[in-house]
Amino acid sequence: MHWDVPAKLRESMQYSLMAGGKRLRPVFVLLAAEALGGTERAAMPAACAIEMIHTYSLVHDDLPAMDNDDYRRGKPTNHKIYGEAMAILAGDGLLTHAFHVVSDAGRQGLLSPESAIAIVAELSQLAGASGMVGGQAADVLGEQGITSREELDYIHRHKTGDLIVFSLRAGGWAAGATEAQLEALTRFGYAIGLAFQIQDDILDVEGDEQKLGKAVNSDEKQQKVTYPFLIGMAASKQKVRDLTEDAKAAIAGGVIPHPESLMALADYLVKRDH
Repeated sequence: MHWDVPAKLRESMQYSLMAGGKRLRPVFVLLAAEALGGTERAAMPAACAIEMIHTYSLVHDDLPAMDNDDYRRGKPTNHKIYGEAMAILAGDGLLTHAFHVVSDAGRQGLLSPESAIAIVAELSQLAGASGMVGGQAADVLGEQGITSREELDYIHRHKTGDLIVFSLRAGGWAAGATEAQLEALTRFGYAIGLAFQIQDDILDVEGDEQKLGKAVNSDEKQQKVTYPFLIGMAASKQKVRDLTEDAKAAIAGGVIPHPESLMALADYLVKRDH
């Protein structure tokens, strides 16, 4: 099949996809597969797909109608270079290509048909209206009116947690995980996802702009309700530590044969400064 993509669209998609960043979600895919004795070759298509989905969400997030950000990862945001229309289309292109990459891996035999279908089904749910997109919508709808931890947790669980959970489960599917192993990875993912988001909220207050590659105090400027705002900084930092321990406990005890790299990544995330 021949891909005939307008040069400017391809350039805009590549600009954001190759802009650096932690590549956290693809790393979760690969480490989850490794933890179950799977191969990197089988896990790589889902790893690429989730980075495309994550990148599209950032391109759209940065638009004037959403968070209106000028910089991302230390570089001008996509719409600042290519204009709003092309940035929207680049996001659309990355979103749809993610599904092609996974389904094509099934067609090529890199994934079993069952695994490819499961990964596509879970990606459409966890990245879609009941997942990340729903979390973003709740964030937009509730920016001024969030008053409870429950409302904030809903946003964090879906806006951030769902893609991390997808990444872990996709790595599991690629490695032939059992139901119990997928459940353990899911519990790990939601705990580490919430810890990751609270740490982001903390860094927005205390972080170094140079290391973060974006402006600090943006949450406060946009009057966003965050964990530090609701429960204070000390309690937020303790919550990150507690959630990290919960995450590690979920994959300890033998259900995941080789959890060491996932546990090390959990420890790294709690100590990160960007």
